[in-house]
Amino acid sequence: MSGKDELVRFGVSMPSDLIQQFDQYINVQGYTNRSEAIRDLVRKAMLQPGRIPPEQLVAGTIVMVYDHHVSELPLVLMELQHQYHSHIISNMHVHLNHEQCLEIIAVRGRMDKLRELQEQIQVHRGVLYCELSVTYVDEGGHGDHHHDHGHDHGHGHGHAHPHRHSHE
Repeated sequence: MSGKDELVRFGVSMPSDLIQQFDQYINVQGYTNRSEAIRDLVRKAMLQPGRIPPEQLVAGTIVMVYDHHVSELPLVLMELQHQYHSHIISNMHVHLNHEQCLEIIAVRGRMDKLRELQEQIQVHRGVLYCELSVTYVDEGGHGDHHHDHGHDHGHGHGHAHPHRHSHE
């Protein structure tokens, strides 16, 4: 919230057991008052992917957990990421156990394109979890630009090559 935003007061009624739970929550989270906690909860609700217009420029993460033993799945997921390379900023791959991998993909672009990527990932057999989480991006001053950066696909052979990022 910027310093010039006008604050509007309103009343909220809740059952006493719910407000006790909420007070415990805000205490654990470190809030100094209910208003700050409610503002953060409202902001989070407003960023739900279904509420964001398809053409809105956003940035965020796609978090997935998958079974890397499922036939060809790691290669399919890598190919999908190559198809959407202009929307992918970076990724991190973590081996959770012998079967499962966690991958966190930092993304930026139009909401509809990022949702499309998330949906194409989640439908594959062996993908146990796949969630897109985003926030708004200021569209001013972010046109096409070019990045040179390397990618390591977990096969012991990172490679650096230029990618064009249009952030559509």
